[in-house]
This record gives sequence, structure tokens and C-alpha cells, in this order.
Amino acid sequence: MPDLVVVGAGPIGLAVAWRAAQRGLAVTVHDPGPDDSGAWYAAAGILAPVSEETVGEHELTSLLVDSAAIWPTFAAELESATGQDIGYRTEGTLVVALTADDQTRVGRLRNYQTTVGLSAHAQTAAELRHHEPSLTPRLRGGAYVAGDRQVDPRRLMIALRAACRSAGVITVQTRVADLADLPTARVVVAAGCGSAGLTGLPLRPVKGQVLRLRSADRREPCFRHVIRGYANGSQVYLVPRLNGEVVIGATMEERVDNLVTAGAVLELVRAATDLMPELSEYEVAQACVRHRPATPDSAPVLGPMPGRPGVLVATGHYQNGILLTPLTADLVVRALTERAPLKRFATFGPNRFDAPAPQAASEVTHG
Repeated sequence: MPDLVVVGAGPIGLAVAWRAAQRGLAVTVHDPGPDDSGAWYAAAGILAPVSEETVGEHELTSLLVDSAAIWPTFAAELESATGQDIGYRTEGTLVVALTADDQTRVGRLRNYQTTVGLSAHAQTAAELRHHEPSLTPRLRGGAYVAGDRQVDPRRLMIALRAACRSAGVITVQTRVADLADLPTARVVVAAGCGSAGLTGLPLRPVKGQVLRLRSADRREPCFRHVIRGYANGSQVYLVPRLNGEVVIGATMEERVDNLVTAGAVLELVRAATDLMPELSEYEVAQACVRHRPATPDSAPVLGPMPGRPGVLVATGHYQNGILLTPLTADLVVRALTERAPLKRFATFGPNRFDAPAPQAASEVTHG
């Protein structure tokens, strides 16, 4: 019988399983698959602790900043343990604005980044193009955030699966319909959107459409930094991969369908090529849809379920699942192995919601 069952085999679930196994627990992970069904498959892997959506959200920002700070150690340990390259890169982010209104939004973001201790330097258009000559000469200006990082979530998952196997974690490809059916008193629910049906928590799927372009000769893209852009009121990110791919995203839609729509593709391509015209010559390699697990306050749910102390939840990470992976795993495993209550569970715990009784498992996949 396992000491711990983790429901969900996305980055959060696997990181929890790996860390728990390192602490000597016998761990089983339940996830129905398929392997690429989780939100992580579409994620860009930008490790940026402040976005326009988090401006003013001080407790959430603190959580994101702290997780960003431990990513270098986490990445190095995972790569050392598995021999896998997870695509961890340290060039930083350029935040760029195309119009005067866009520049105002960038300025507000940069000011907030500075107040929380991040290194965010205002940049003229000429300075931005010195970093990345392929950016359009029509830029108004922006900022350089040297401390931002990126990781390739698809490579990250390969490494986490390998780390779990090496640590003795058992994976069972079955759907969990009721937590009471599991053969242990200690459970971590990290099933993304599927966590709602298991816990009764107010999670909802937020649709995201993401594009992947590829350079014609599959050499490195025409830029090195992550670009977070504002183009005529639209937000877009451009993330270069060493294999020649560029990730462009992402829409945020209150919809549950899996359709790639022409309007979304047009919006993403227009904003991306407005900022970096050379991308118009790249091959369209993939368009995909995944659903982020979101809560009413857009913050994750971390901690024990009220009245069910053996059940911990680690879900609702919305747009920050990859960034929060190492810190979430550390917090959850500390809760499993130490007696002292964790302050952050008081802030982000499920008891901040009036959770109804669990229902049947959601049709949205785990992970």
C-alpha cells in the first residue's frame, strides 16, 4: 500500500511525487492520460513572476517571486538527476510596446515589478532593437527584465517522468472518480481542471489557444529573449526554442471547447508579426488548445481540504503552473512530512471557498 497517492501527472503532480519519494515516501500517481492532454502541453514556460494580471496582487506576487527564486536550483537538480536538458534559459524578457497606449501599460507593469524588487529597466526603442534587431522599428519603447527565465514544459515533463521512475514512483493510468476509492489516507489532488469534480472546489477551465512556428531551416529563431508584447492593445508573448520553434500565445477564453479558431490564430499572428515582421516567413508547425484551471480569485489552491486533513490540494494555478511547480512541490511535501502548519496554506487554502460536496469526476482530463 502506498504512503501517498497523487492524483494528476502534470508538472505539479509529478514534482510533488518526486519530492515525496525523495523524502522516503512510497508514492503512486494516478492519471488517465493521454500523456499530452494536460495544460502544460500548450504552456510557453515563461518564468516571469509579474504580469499585468498580477499587478496589485501582493500575496500572489510574493508566491510567484519565491518560486522563481528557487527555479535555478530546481532545474539544476532535475537535470543532474535525469541527464535531461529541460530547456532552462536565462536571457531574460523584453517587454515591448507598439503604441503610446501600449507604452502606458508597459510602464505600469514595470513600476510594479520594481516595487517588488525585480530588475526591470526602462528601454528605448533603439535599446530594445540593440538586444533584438528583428523587432520592428515602429516600437515606442519597453523594458528589460533580466531576472526572468524560461523552461520548455515538454522537456520538463520528460525529465520529471524520468526522475519519478528513478525514485520508485509508480504510475497508474486510471481515472479517479472518488477519492474514497484510493488505498491510502494521504492524497494530493493535482488534477488541474479535473480537480473540481473530486473536491467540489470552484475551479473552471479557461481555454487557451497557442501557436508554434518554426524557422524554415530549423535553426535557432531570429531572437533569443522572451518577448512579452503589447501591440495595438493586444497582448502576446513570443518564446524562442533552440530547435527553431517559436511559441506564440495565448488566448484567454471562458469556453470549454477544443476548437482552434481562425479569429484567435489571426489575432495571435497579427500581434506577433506586428512586433517581429520576420516571423511572417516562418512555417506554422502547430496550433493547439488546452484549458487552464482557474479559481474565482485567480490564485492557486494549496493545502488540506476542510474536514479532510489527509487530502491536500495543489491545483488552480491558472497561468502560473510551470512557474509555481517547484515551490508548490516543496510546500506540499513539507505539509506531508512536518507537523508545523504552513502560513501560505492559510492564504491560499481551499477553506477560502465554500466548497460543496465532491461530484462525479470532471470530463476535463487530469494533469
